[in-house]
Amino acid sequence: MLSTIQTPRWLSHLPSRGHTKSCSLYTLASGQPVTTTSLPAADQSQIFSIRESLLSRHLTAAEVAQSYLSRLKQTEPQIKSFLHVSEPEKVLKQAQEIDKKISRNEEVGPLAGTLVAVKDNICTADMPSTGGSHILEGYRPPFDATAVKRLKDLGAIVVGKTNLDEFGMGSSTEASGFQVTSNPWDLSRVPGGSSGGSAAAVSARQCVVSLGSDTGGSVRQPASFCGVVGLKPTYGRVSRFGLMAYASSLDVIGCFGSSVADTGILLHAISGQDARDATSSKREVPDLISQFISPSSLKSRPLEGLKVGLIRETVDVGVDTGVKTAIQGAAAHLEELGCILREVSLPSFSLGLPAYYILASSESSSNLSRYDGVRYGNQASSDELNSLYEDSRAKGFGPEVKRRILMGTYALSAGYYDAYYKRAQQVRTIIRKSFKAALDENDILISPAAPSAAYRIGEKKNDPLAMYAGDIMTVNVNLAGLPALVLPCGFVEGGAAGLPVGLQMIGAAFDEEKLLKVGHIFEQTLQGYNFVPPIISDVL
Repeated sequence: MLSTIQTPRWLSHLPSRGHTKSCSLYTLASGQPVTTTSLPAADQSQIFSIRESLLSRHLTAAEVAQSYLSRLKQTEPQIKSFLHVSEPEKVLKQAQEIDKKISRNEEVGPLAGTLVAVKDNICTADMPSTGGSHILEGYRPPFDATAVKRLKDLGAIVVGKTNLDEFGMGSSTEASGFQVTSNPWDLSRVPGGSSGGSAAAVSARQCVVSLGSDTGGSVRQPASFCGVVGLKPTYGRVSRFGLMAYASSLDVIGCFGSSVADTGILLHAISGQDARDATSSKREVPDLISQFISPSSLKSRPLEGLKVGLIRETVDVGVDTGVKTAIQGAAAHLEELGCILREVSLPSFSLGLPAYYILASSESSSNLSRYDGVRYGNQASSDELNSLYEDSRAKGFGPEVKRRILMGTYALSAGYYDAYYKRAQQVRTIIRKSFKAALDENDILISPAAPSAAYRIGEKKNDPLAMYAGDIMTVNVNLAGLPALVLPCGFVEGGAAGLPVGLQMIGAAFDEEKLLKVGHIFEQTLQGYNFVPPIISDVL
């Protein structure tokens, strides 16, 4: 695993620039000061490797930016991760401003020189934000989402907006209104969804880290399919201001990275209360970065006594044999690290999928009513108001969005509300209680992130029920509002180099700190795997 986060050859071969004084203390957007002694080593984090290279003048920010832009230009025609790429001149100009600050020995942000991709349902003031939908084609918000603003304030450079299933409704990125993204491990397969563009961009090293959104698994399932790390935070940990609403009680902004350390650094940067989001938590954000211990400092059994519950229902019928084998191998590795592993049963687990699709569709029916061609969205030409509404939505929305609006409107209609929506809310309460009981007895729970590895483009596009069934491993976590981390743990057969499988770790509310610690140790001690897709293995 270490090989996936060491400095790429095309960066390490650039000339040294001398030395400069580095900052000993900086503060992330959460308000939590972080000393450099608590930061991960450069070989554990691409973010910190870049920062260290800039401050030592081994590299310039412009050289780093140019390297990633070159990689993006080379791979993007095949992968199609992005709906919009920032002008190279603009990216390089921002990088050069960082270099000027360093040359003057001025302090630069902890994310200085880090290229970040942003899912296109997260608002950016200087780029289009379409939500993957024709109804918002060409829309440029007048503001940045809070998460984006915090990243920019810390020196990050937004390299572009990534592809997604329209408004986040889908599991393969095939429901995008503009293009289909390919999986970097096998271009004939999907990258997952709905944050498939963000996951593919990190997997192909087109950027350092990326932002996605997770309503029912839209960060975690693509992370599994693309062999990267994905983190869904606790509901309320990260401000949703500037995230286009799909299902407001389930939506969260999540993080992708090629290592647990990078993902944790990104989460730390965007976490914390925001006055513009009433659902953001007032809880203090802990020092998430201090969890990233150097492998050389680890004991022989660094997770001694940690109680891990393997959810029985997630390795049962319906899960591919190769995925089961990979998860069993990951569980055995956790035992080698000192964990106490046991099976736990969540009898309500299978109820989560139907409950989720009723609740999410109902909320989307309400949230997307604003896109009528008058208040929001591109307007169709019509002389009559009702026809204007109908034509604007008919032309602007894709089939999956229309399907979910219809399902949600039906579930909320008079005579059916109690039978569907109310009952789904009752199931949600049962699921929350079952997770709480399991986490009272265990430190973390584990499961596959998806019942299969990445499937072929078009394989499930015309079978919505088969597509929905693929979310069985992830939706319950959203219904319970809990944090979950997915990291690659093995491979199944497929493609030129195999297809990655992700292990999902689920923690108690606001306990991302523990997930990052366990995930980092798991990642740093996992031997025999190289999670770099063949499309870029020649330069990493």
